[in-house]
Amino acid sequence: MSMGPEQRQRYLDAMGVQRWVLRDALTAADANGEPARQSVPAEAPAPDETAVAGWDELAEQVRTCTRCAELAAGRTRTVFGVGDRQADWLFIGEAPGAEEDRRGEPFVGRAGQLLDSMLFALGLNRGQGVYIANILKCRPPGNRDPRPEESRACREYLDRQIGLIRPRVIVALGRVAAQNLLDTDEPLARLRGRTLDYRDTPLVVTYHPAYLLRKPADKRKVWEDLRLARRVMGV
Repeated sequence: MSMGPEQRQRYLDAMGVQRWVLRDALTAADANGEPARQSVPAEAPAPDETAVAGWDELAEQVRTCTRCAELAAGRTRTVFGVGDRQADWLFIGEAPGAEEDRRGEPFVGRAGQLLDSMLFALGLNRGQGVYIANILKCRPPGNRDPRPEESRACREYLDRQIGLIRPRVIVALGRVAAQNLLDTDEPLARLRGRTLDYRDTPLVVTYHPAYLLRKPADKRKVWEDLRLARRVMGV
């Protein structure tokens, strides 16, 4: 369901997210005091049958995957990803947590609510123009970091998703996602603030929403990162 600017701001205020408002909002008043006209989105193209088949096949392969015996034995269900399969924005986290494992959807707890507020601040939501995935499709025991061999085993699935989506920008959420995608051990602080690249797709690194729940003062840094991603998008 779409939200107007006032409803979106009330949502952000309730979440305790401040100063995350687009200054160039489309609904800003014009010189005569009248609301600015909003463009009417073009009709969505018909889904490509080949792409649909590719998604269905990939989803089934993930659902039945046993490449990582420990993860396959301990999961409730795989967490494939969620969102617009023709999205311009792709957000990638590290791995499912307990609630994600139970529901089969990424970012559904408190961190997911904060991610939603980040999206709303950009004028987005997880159902339109955005796809959300993780480095791993299964929850690691005790929410530990993914092991290198697990990340490698799951990378094919993520790369195939990226190939099907063809996003205009990837946002890596947190150290684990960033280091895995970029094959580096550089700290997150050194990866932030610049446009990187993953297989010819621009990549921007920022903090994981779960980190922001512990360190809310760093929300401003995240907003800077998201503004960088917007500039990469040319908006």
